[in-house]
Amino acid sequence: MPVTVRPTRAEELQDVQKLIVGSINDLTERHGFGVMASVRPASFQLFSLRDDPRGLWVAEDDGEIVGAAFSWACDELWFLAELFIAPHMQGSGIGRELLGRALSHAEKTGAQRKALITFAFNTVSQGLYIRHGMFPRLPIYMMSGDRDEFLVTNVEAPLAYRPIGPEDLAALATLDRSALGISREKHHRYLLADPAVKGFLFYEGGDIAGYAYVASTGHVGPVAVEHQDSMGRVFDAALTIAAQESSTLISAFLPGSCEAALEIAARHRMRITYPMVLLSDREFGDWQRYLPRNPGFM
Repeated sequence: MPVTVRPTRAEELQDVQKLIVGSINDLTERHGFGVMASVRPASFQLFSLRDDPRGLWVAEDDGEIVGAAFSWACDELWFLAELFIAPHMQGSGIGRELLGRALSHAEKTGAQRKALITFAFNTVSQGLYIRHGMFPRLPIYMMSGDRDEFLVTNVEAPLAYRPIGPEDLAALATLDRSALGISREKHHRYLLADPAVKGFLFYEGGDIAGYAYVASTGHVGPVAVEHQDSMGRVFDAALTIAAQESSTLISAFLPGSCEAALEIAARHRMRITYPMVLLSDREFGDWQRYLPRNPGFM
């Protein structure tokens, strides 16, 4: 039977994540990075399916899921969060079929900008995206470090901060529009409902300087700041909070243009775990004022 492409069902999302993890680890092992991914709950995918089911597709071969695509949209931005094919089915044209369905989602949402983040060493995928008008714009680095080596080096007065609450959604949307050009209110609602993530608003001189989320795993992101010169202080403060979690590792996802965050990460002995790249059909966002959470959430 030929491979069929159809909308994803909620009960399949966890199996889809197993497929994606297998595809990622096959790719990273072939490029010398070793096993990198592990299966996690498909909570963001389920949230997005309920929000807009038009963005999730699977490819099926004789009852077996052999590929998947997942995209979301906020305001004028369409973002391809996942597009993976089972290793034994790569090169069969499934990727093109899934990307076609994903791009139809972009058209239906009226998106004015299209973007994604992929591994910098995944040249085959980048070639596919370039052929569809999305070009490499920005290196992004996954960085991590041992919490035991974390250095408290901020000699300035620490920033005031407090937990984010539902009443802060308007302020968060204003920050996102300023840094990214879009509101991500629905994604803040998702993060605030996640018991494994804590969000914080940081203040300078009584004014909001930015926000940051810190996961129980020690991962920091997303982060957005009002002014570029606040990024170093906000990111440093968020790392300090992350170092107080029980995880032995601290990590963050840092754009190559964000010198302030990269300098802080290096100071705390964080190292590049793997390189990625942002592709888009046009420039958008101030990446000195925004740190993504991960390649799928942005």
